[in-house]
Amino acid sequence: MWLRSKWLLLQGVDQGSSSPGQSSPGLTSSYKLNLREHEKVIEFMNSETALKHVESSLREGADLRLKVAHECGPAIVQAAGLMLQSLYSGGKLLFFGNGGSAADAQHLAAEFVGRFVKERRGLPAVALTTDSSIVTAVGNDYGFERIFSRQIEALGNPGDVAIGISSTGNSPNVIAGIKQAVQQNLKTIGLSGRDGGALASCVDIALVVRCPNTARVQECHIAIGHLLCELTENAWLEKQHA
Repeated sequence: MWLRSKWLLLQGVDQGSSSPGQSSPGLTSSYKLNLREHEKVIEFMNSETALKHVESSLREGADLRLKVAHECGPAIVQAAGLMLQSLYSGGKLLFFGNGGSAADAQHLAAEFVGRFVKERRGLPAVALTTDSSIVTAVGNDYGFERIFSRQIEALGNPGDVAIGISSTGNSPNVIAGIKQAVQQNLKTIGLSGRDGGALASCVDIALVVRCPNTARVQECHIAIGHLLCELTENAWLEKQHA
């Protein structure tokens, strides 16, 4: 009830009326104070400058996506094909990264196990970032650099695909995970940024967002990840219905 009252207040709707734009004569002084405080907070931000920043950032992100489409388009298709081949052969996808890239790993694994858009059977994908007991045990006993490589050693099989995500391309534990995957005959894909870093040179397929801005790189990484989900899902269903 409180949330509804707050929403109605911000919309300028009297709680006894359904007409927008009508002020509420029954507003309590505390609600009026909250509104005044809200207006004071807004005064600390230059709205015109903030709007220009929003437009500039969104334009920068859109331009970078077009650049990625031009530079990475064929590699994205190849990566989706590699993932599809593994899944059809009974393999699985192993995603991993740190921080925001860890969130991307979990997000993308969920899209495969659940679904991206279309109904289909669940596809085997694991994020190596989710089991806090494994991550902390390995980190404590062997060092943080081995939190992914140890899991790949335990879970990876020839024909699986290891997908390492690093916005700089130089995360030591991501590179260690990829190197372990190579030793065990897994296929490897790297999502990196800037100049690609060490990650780009040790994977089968490198998807490099050539930009120094970490936030823009991460935005493109999840866009690329969604494309990998979509391409794989569409091809999977086409083959099932053939």
